[in-house]
Amino acid sequence: MAHINLLPWRVERRKQREREFFMQLGAAFVAAVLVVLVWSLWMDARINTQNDRNTYLQGEIKQLDERIAKIKDLEKVRESLLARKQIIEQLQANRSQMVHLFDELVKTIPASARLNGLKQTGDSMSLDGVAQSNASVAEYMRNIETSPWMGHADLRKTENTHGDSRLPYSFGLDVALNRPKAEEDSGSADEAKMPPPPVAKTPAERAQIETMVKALDAGSANSSKSPAERAKLGAMAKALEGAQTVPNPGAPAKSEVKPASATTAGGAK
Repeated sequence: MAHINLLPWRVERRKQREREFFMQLGAAFVAAVLVVLVWSLWMDARINTQNDRNTYLQGEIKQLDERIAKIKDLEKVRESLLARKQIIEQLQANRSQMVHLFDELVKTIPASARLNGLKQTGDSMSLDGVAQSNASVAEYMRNIETSPWMGHADLRKTENTHGDSRLPYSFGLDVALNRPKAEEDSGSADEAKMPPPPVAKTPAERAQIETMVKALDAGSANSSKSPAERAKLGAMAKALEGAQTVPNPGAPAKSEVKPASATTAGGAK
């Protein structure tokens, strides 16, 4: 005999399918929540790692900034030391220049001219004085240009002041200073051997040295100059005062004056 199922099986199957659908939906939801949680944890880990890297890089950048600041300070100190070194080398190189210049001033100036003042600025020197005539000034300029320690001389002014009947012309010269090649090649060993101060041989030369000593004394007493410059001028004045009284054995007294006197006489004619 056949069995006949009279129960509502379609309703039961529909309910079973609904249960399976809701179970699958719940599993999918749980899986989605788990994926979102895992992704969130992974992104948080990456953000934390990047923050740690940023913190490390900021610390390294700060250290590099401090090192760069120290390097800049060291560069400034280095430039300052190099500047001092150059100044010291320049002073060392020009240590004997002033003595040679005063020696050349005594040798080059003719007897018919007299200096009233001089001023050195870097590699140039300004000379002011009086002369008997324009020919004496021209002779003085020629003598200056033949000097190994002085170069080209520019005439700044010349005028007849009628103030002194013997030396009526007032003149001003701008002289470029030179350094002989032999002195440049000799180095510090030759510069250490400074020549003695110029020796006054004749009354005319003694008068010239006395005039230069007065000019140096006036410069050393000038309050506008620095103490170092005043001390330097005072030392030069003392050296010239010593040269004025030092005898000159073994050298004729007329050898330095004859050429200037002869030239002056020719110029006066």
